[in-house]
Amino acid sequence: MLTELIDGLRSDDARPALCGTATRGDLARLTRGYARALREQGLAAGDTVGLAVRPGPRSLATLLAAYHLGLRVAVLDPAAGPDVLLARLAIAAPRLVLADAAAQAVAGWAAPLARRAHLALPALRSVAPVRTIGRRLVGTAPALRPLDGQMPRGYAGDGDAVIVFTSGTTSRPRAVVHTRASLSAGMAAVRDLVRPEPDVPVVGGTFFVLLPSLAAGAPVAFPRRLGRQIRALAPQATYLTPPQLRAALAGGVRFTGRVYSGSAPVSAALLAAARRAGAREAWGVYALTELFPAAAVESAAKALFDGAGDLAGELLPGVSATADADGQLLLRGPAAADRYLGDEPFDWVATGDLGRVDGRTVVLGGRVKDMILRRAENIYPGLYEPSLHVPGVELAVIVGVPAADGDEQVVAVVQAAAGAAETAVRAALRTPLARMGSARPDAVIFARIPLAGRSRKPDRAATARLAAR
Repeated sequence: MLTELIDGLRSDDARPALCGTATRGDLARLTRGYARALREQGLAAGDTVGLAVRPGPRSLATLLAAYHLGLRVAVLDPAAGPDVLLARLAIAAPRLVLADAAAQAVAGWAAPLARRAHLALPALRSVAPVRTIGRRLVGTAPALRPLDGQMPRGYAGDGDAVIVFTSGTTSRPRAVVHTRASLSAGMAAVRDLVRPEPDVPVVGGTFFVLLPSLAAGAPVAFPRRLGRQIRALAPQATYLTPPQLRAALAGGVRFTGRVYSGSAPVSAALLAAARRAGAREAWGVYALTELFPAAAVESAAKALFDGAGDLAGELLPGVSATADADGQLLLRGPAAADRYLGDEPFDWVATGDLGRVDGRTVVLGGRVKDMILRRAENIYPGLYEPSLHVPGVELAVIVGVPAADGDEQVVAVVQAAAGAAETAVRAALRTPLARMGSARPDAVIFARIPLAGRSRKPDRAATARLAAR
């Protein structure tokens, strides 16, 4: 699909690509120019580039150019915190990091301000050479400017396409590796689910949602000032995370066309509210980074479900599911990632969710992992707990406390050492908490942490109940 999109871009095409931002002709020129520029940097198929560029025409063109050349893109998230990012960059080993001026400012002169917004990047130039995408600011790296000329010859084989980090520890980060084949299959599945029509806008939050619509000839837009956007664009489809959808409904947004929501639990009540707000259809999408999308359910079917568990819906074509001996849902299909970076290829993708499969219908029964889900973001306690063991802390555990509509609050439960003053420990925790980025807890409480089992490990379930009380 991506090859067909790239090959179909024409410099004289005045139709919109990113609504109000770039035409398809602009995208064609940028993609060709960045492909030539990346080739001039000496990059070849199989090389890795790190990408820390805000969504927009240049980041989209850079992604397409990298795909065209057979490069592997490691997605860098400035909200993960500098320690975690350094570990992730070490395992990805990019030959070049592409960052816009804002990302570099977060890692440099604006770091004190950025930390207040829970954004932090390590000094990128300590990891690999850096080139600036877009406008440069004082102190940023040299620009990677699009070059004139013919499009370089494209890479025609398979191989790794993208690395998306999900969990692990700073000593062993875990990263999902999608190949060119699995990425294309996933986007084909999105296209078949969304059914985009040419020339009618689609609104969504990520390129992995928007690219299939762009390939079908539909202009796309990122959700910004959503109410005004929907009134102006009348999109045929809108894809939002549940927190985004709840915020839109609270703000009185009136929808057009179909609404899709995923990346976190989507309740029947939330889908019904979207329908009342004007959506012709409202879909809950069950998706993982390792397999996107896996299943979907429309609001009417979800509202009628009265069985135990959470109806995830019908498996999408090509996706198979089963449950292991512990009841964990396992998935596989052409859109499944190849492996975690450094590990063997998947046979089945372990979802971390309890689930049952009836024919092609999937019902979820909760998570078996320790992962916490807050505002559609996966937070893995093991990444951050070690940093909380500052002087005066005997034990520290991060747990999730259920909140409304399937969301969770993040709570750090700290057990102080005997004789340690709580005020002194809280002061010592300020720095590690500030470095946690978007994983920063909603609350820090002091209590004795329950232990369980012969090894007397922290009992996370009991700790979560304690935190909830």
